[in-house]
Amino acid sequence: MSSVALNKTEPVAGIAPGTGRGPARPRRIALVPTLTLLLGALYCLLPVAWVVIASTKSGSELFSTFTFWPGTGLTENLSDLNAYRDGVYWQWMGNSALYAGLGALLSTCVSAVSGYALAVYRFRGRETLFNVLLAGVLMPPVILAVPQYLLLARAGLTDSYLSVLLPQILSPYGVYLARIYAAASVPSDVVEAGRMDGAGEWRIFTRVALPMMLPGLVTVFLFQFVAIWNNFLLPYIMLSDDEKFPITLGLYTLLEQGANTPALYTLVITGAFLAVFPLVALFLVIQRFWSLDLLSGAVKS
Repeated sequence: MSSVALNKTEPVAGIAPGTGRGPARPRRIALVPTLTLLLGALYCLLPVAWVVIASTKSGSELFSTFTFWPGTGLTENLSDLNAYRDGVYWQWMGNSALYAGLGALLSTCVSAVSGYALAVYRFRGRETLFNVLLAGVLMPPVILAVPQYLLLARAGLTDSYLSVLLPQILSPYGVYLARIYAAASVPSDVVEAGRMDGAGEWRIFTRVALPMMLPGLVTVFLFQFVAIWNNFLLPYIMLSDDEKFPITLGLYTLLEQGANTPALYTLVITGAFLAVFPLVALFLVIQRFWSLDLLSGAVKS
């Protein structure tokens, strides 16, 4: 009996019998990562806050008042911006919407077809082609801008809307994302089941694979829209007619003129403030697509 009693172990104080765990400890906040994130957020949001506040200041208040103190000239700035050269600012905004909207849509379509083909089909040279696309992802846009200008100049397309749209249609990064997402979200069994049911390849892509790839394609569209909207170098090289300028190039011309006419600084700041709204609105509209289930397309089909 004594040996049996010795084999029994008493529960340790503070540990529930049979659990082997101590009392729950309060979760500690990682101080260094939190401070790093806060500093990063401050670094990103501080210029935005400056633009928002500076857009409310008149020309005299811009250089004479405290940096982060709101002014009283927002209405006057909007009126002056609207009246500048008969509203050319809104034409620049429309051009940017055309370049970014149509360019991102066409680029997403090309990326969807290319990424799906690279992910589903097996053919000779597939990996070589994909590696070439990866090299295109690593290529800085400044290196490609001049050859693109020379090619479009030979075709007589410079200083036209197509000269800005055409180079944006093929996005190596978009094709890369589409391929990775198609490989992860489109099961080969679903594709084979569609073929056994007699569906053609195009029908399988549009009715089965495309709904599955929708959240990834929305991401490609958003990335391309933001990249084209903020693009400055390509329009700067391709365009000479300021009525075809996007908003980035138009504000740059205003900033250059502001060196001789300081009153234009308020127009540049107000225009930069208004140029952010389309990007914010686009993100708020399409963010719901990211919550879609990966296989919702197959269920609906």
